[in-house]
Amino acid sequence: MHPVFIAGPCVIESAELLSEVAKVIKDINTRLGIDIIFKASFDKANRTSIKSFRGPGLEKGLQMLSDVKSSYGLRILTDIHESWQAEAAGEVADVIQIPAFLCRQTDLLTAAAKTGRIVNIKKAQFLSGTDMRYPVEKARDAGAKDIWLTERGNIYGYNNLVVDFRNIDDMKHIVPTVIMDCTHSVQRPGAGNGTTSGDRKFVPAMAMAAKAFGATGYFFEVHPSPDNALSDGPNMLNVDKLENIVKELLK
Repeated sequence: MHPVFIAGPCVIESAELLSEVAKVIKDINTRLGIDIIFKASFDKANRTSIKSFRGPGLEKGLQMLSDVKSSYGLRILTDIHESWQAEAAGEVADVIQIPAFLCRQTDLLTAAAKTGRIVNIKKAQFLSGTDMRYPVEKARDAGAKDIWLTERGNIYGYNNLVVDFRNIDDMKHIVPTVIMDCTHSVQRPGAGNGTTSGDRKFVPAMAMAAKAFGATGYFFEVHPSPDNALSDGPNMLNVDKLENIVKELLK
């Protein structure tokens, strides 16, 4: 059984960007016989600065993701930040993602669970892997049948994260699907003078280390021109590099 793969741009910048990335992902799926899930956010509500680009919003963003789904036959993952967004997102997305900073928000978890979709809960930067049993309990209690957990590093001093890969094994004792967020884990939060900085050169190593620790899925934010991206550019991979990393993880 293949690992879970999730890839796409951090935020919906335009329909053209979504189509460009979706075409690459569809081609990889066809060539490798896999099912990479397409990820993009309709709203980045947790940007560092009030001046940062957030995205097209719920209604327009979900329509754009729906167009990707119908045009390219890809499964969709998107994140929600407020409980009222869950129902609409669940009509389009196959996977509803809970952002790391919000993983303890009971109403958000409950609303996501009630959509009947897969719920992917990202581990907060301030929690251990074993702590994630409590968000999982909340989602299960609300009826979620399939819950994934995602590792993305822990707060380490100022403007930095560190990944304790033991969290992967700890979370596999809670749910069977534990995903490594290989791009957000190389962030340097708030270190870019009002934006989040990062070190994308470490992304392949993060993926391979997670594989060694038994990860069952991998999350990559990708963009055709990361240095010009409107969100999380320093952490994103060039989409042209995605296929080779996936091939290595499939070995």
